[in-house]
Amino acid sequence: MAAEPPTTSFSSSGEDVISQVIEVTPDTSADVLSLEEFDIFYEIRRTAEEIVRGDYKRIALQFPDELLHDSVPIFRRLNKTIAELEAEGATSTIRELYVLADTSYGSCCVDEVAAQHANADLIVHYGHACMTQTSRLPAIYVFGQKQIDVERCVAELMRVFNRDESERENTTEKRAVLLKHDVTFAHKADEIVQCLRQALSQSVPPIPLLYHKIPEMTYPSSATSAANPSSHPVNDHDPETDFQLEHTIIFYVGGESLGLSNLLMTNSSCNVYTYNPTTQTALHESATGRTNKMLMRRYVAVQKARDADVFGILVGTLGVASYLPLISHIRRLLARKQKKSYTISVGKLNPAKLANFLEVECFVLIACPENSLIQDKEFLRPIITPYELEVAMQAEQSWTGRYVLDFEKLLADAKATAPGEGADDGTSKHEDEGTDSDPDQPVFSLVTGTYRHAKRYGGKHDVEAEQSLVENTSAMVIRNKDDQVAMIDSAAGQFLQQRTYQGLEVRMGEDAPSVLEQGRSGIARGYQDDKSHKEFE
Repeated sequence: MAAEPPTTSFSSSGEDVISQVIEVTPDTSADVLSLEEFDIFYEIRRTAEEIVRGDYKRIALQFPDELLHDSVPIFRRLNKTIAELEAEGATSTIRELYVLADTSYGSCCVDEVAAQHANADLIVHYGHACMTQTSRLPAIYVFGQKQIDVERCVAELMRVFNRDESERENTTEKRAVLLKHDVTFAHKADEIVQCLRQALSQSVPPIPLLYHKIPEMTYPSSATSAANPSSHPVNDHDPETDFQLEHTIIFYVGGESLGLSNLLMTNSSCNVYTYNPTTQTALHESATGRTNKMLMRRYVAVQKARDADVFGILVGTLGVASYLPLISHIRRLLARKQKKSYTISVGKLNPAKLANFLEVECFVLIACPENSLIQDKEFLRPIITPYELEVAMQAEQSWTGRYVLDFEKLLADAKATAPGEGADDGTSKHEDEGTDSDPDQPVFSLVTGTYRHAKRYGGKHDVEAEQSLVENTSAMVIRNKDDQVAMIDSAAGQFLQQRTYQGLEVRMGEDAPSVLEQGRSGIARGYQDDKSHKEFE
């Protein structure tokens, strides 16, 4: 009988992690295309013209996992087309193309981190994109061209919309329809707009159509500039069209996606109609109650955040504009509320990574809108968005259903209610003072149904201490001149202080050697000290 191989009970070699196979379903849309159709599908000519026109020298090509199999033919076709354009213009410039093998965070975002490893000055992003504004590099977007029956799309949307209109009471408010669609249907956007505008003009009274064209190329913006308007939900009041948000109807063309979920949550007061090109069916999403269910799940996460005293700020992007000001704002907010915060960058999230931070009771994810909502129940701690943190830190529990995922809007709201006029967490200065009248006052938890005593870290009214908490969150214990623990601003430091073993005591001048000596050299199994070398010499 053959002996069984030995097993490691306490540790593993890590071979299973290295050899792990990730299931990816390749997108085979371009596999059946001819060479000319392939160039049109991936817009090879337009991409090459933009590269030559902008005189970019080092270009990074970013692909999602499902399109990586097309990266080599795209690389070759781009090189050939660029050379042809150079020959037409009688120029000769060395241009280097790099294929990014993997993304640092979500594949929908422009990966400026990986591009900077290749010292690239331009990124060409292929596939689905969240269209968040970049912070450092310009980006060319190649969405692909998924097929759609435009006439069937408009007919189905109008059929469901007119059915609901017949049951609706006549009102005199001004209404409009806003068209949104998945980026893979951008090549058909003009045709959809034309047909839909014609159909809406036959309504009584005629209903105007609003549409923001999705750009094919974006440039980096400063931290204070506005992001791409096509990625924003409708404003509460549009001065150009004079339509109120609650009177705006949204038509969305695309399948089930995170973009659709975010659209429903950020525009919960609007009627949203969707058309799925795969099933060729339209649906009144607002009537299904799906938005309310999603908001209720997020409200539970907000209540868990209210019970947390130690927060982890997860950096889920290094390319979205204004991510650094937003991180600073969250740090200041938590410091004023006397909460402890750690800033963590772990790349792509998974339960095993975040389970290493047992001290953290709640995570705040700084990511693009499509990657901000984490619903996975496998995570040990709740993961919330910056806006949900704003709601959780309010003195009074109130939520109107308004939901914001855009960085610029969050910072604008915080600036509008800055300290002095009102705390940027949604509470007034008077309310903040009222909550601190009794530091030991218990707080009722809606999660556990019991009262709890909140832990407090740092001095809220000490401006210098608050600034130090924001700028240096890694400090755990502050010692005085006698080398004794004087003040603890860290939850980890408080845990270490409660241990029996406090570490080795350092006695300067007594334990430290007075003369420096040469140490040993070699490998662990055969050290050789300096004296033995001299003897053999």
